[in-house]
Amino acid sequence: PDLVKEIFRREVPEIASGAVEIKGIAREVGGRTKIAVSSKQSGVDPVGSCVGQKGVRVQAVISEIAEERVDVIQFSDDTPKFIAASLAPAKGVLVDIDKETKVAVVTCPVDQLSLAIGREGQNVRLAAKLTGWKIDIKGPRGSEVDVDAIAAGKLSENQNAVVSVEQADNVTS
Repeated sequence: PDLVKEIFRREVPEIASGAVEIKGIAREVGGRTKIAVSSKQSGVDPVGSCVGQKGVRVQAVISEIAEERVDVIQFSDDTPKFIAASLAPAKGVLVDIDKETKVAVVTCPVDQLSLAIGREGQNVRLAAKLTGWKIDIKGPRGSEVDVDAIAAGKLSENQNAVVSVEQADNVTS
C-alpha cells in the first residue's frame, strides 16, 4: 500500500499539495487495489483528480504496478455510502449496518452479485479491508448459492447469494 500511495503522490499534484487526501488503501499485490480518497479543498474532485483527464493519471499508476487493476473510491464519513462505493463496480446495492458488531449487510440485485463479490471474492474482500467492516452480501431471494458459481458469473435470477467476508487489517493513512 505504501508503494501505491507514493506513486499516486508522484502522479497526482493534488495529493502532493494536500488538496486531496488518501484515506485508505486495500491491495492484493498483482491483482487489484482499492484506494479511498477525499478532498480537503472545496471545488476539488478527489476521484477525478486521481483518475485524470482520459484516465491518464491512474493509467500511469497502473503501469508502475504491473497492470494491477486500480479502483479509486470517494471516501465518505457516511458508512453505508462508503461501503456501497467500495463495492464498485457493483451498482444499486443497499447497505444496512450494525454499529455495535461492525457488520454491514449488503443487499445486491441479482445482476450485480458477481460484480460485488468479484472473482474468487476479491472485490468484497478488498472492500472489507478498505472499510474496516465485516461485509455480508445477500441477493434479493431466499436460497443460498455456491460462491464459486457467483464469481464465475453462473447465477440464475431465482437464486440468492449469501457471502460473508471479515475485514482484515484495514490499511489507512
